[in-house]
Amino acid sequence: YMPMMEAALAEAGLPRDLVYLAMIESGYNPMACSKSMAVGLWQFMEGTGVQYNLEVNKFIDERRDPVKSTQAAVAFLADLYKEFGDWHLAVAAYNGGPGKIRNGLTKYKVDNFWELASKDYLALETKRYVPKLIAALIVAKQPEKFGFTQLAYHTPPRYDSISVAPGMGLDAIALISNSSVEKIKQLNPELRLNKTPPNKSDYEVKIPYATYGLAM
Repeated sequence: YMPMMEAALAEAGLPRDLVYLAMIESGYNPMACSKSMAVGLWQFMEGTGVQYNLEVNKFIDERRDPVKSTQAAVAFLADLYKEFGDWHLAVAAYNGGPGKIRNGLTKYKVDNFWELASKDYLALETKRYVPKLIAALIVAKQPEKFGFTQLAYHTPPRYDSISVAPGMGLDAIALISNSSVEKIKQLNPELRLNKTPPNKSDYEVKIPYATYGLAM
């Protein structure tokens, strides 16, 4: 997912290195779900996801959609940087909540993450979050230096898209694209049921690459 994420960040004028935030959040697993019910590559809570235009209901959870959740994360990070003017604080706010960071800066009359982290105020997870991101970035950029050799990197996912009718079963989509239900689920992790949303007049569903002509 990194090329897609880097392109979205660059288009918004944000640092490409923020792709590693998704790595420490989810390990790049769109199906990841935390104990606090944060979901997806970028681990959005439902309220924040909805605030950034991700649809969450019994049929779909767009926090699991790699492209849409990345667009939401980019918008959220841009807003955090606009408010705090510092990437350490913005990243800490991504984890601990902007209100927590905002109130802490005011309460302790500090202006940077490290001073705020030295106080008995932030949760330990948030105190460790910025150093964890920095460490992930350093290791990922020179893995051999840290003993990670002969790595097999995954290729970016490729797929075609077609518009289908409301409530269309994934078995039918698999059939017309000469695929399998499991593959269709893998390409469309936002779908919570074995069908497309019945409440949408049409739905853009991903199918295996180079099967568009067959499906149509």
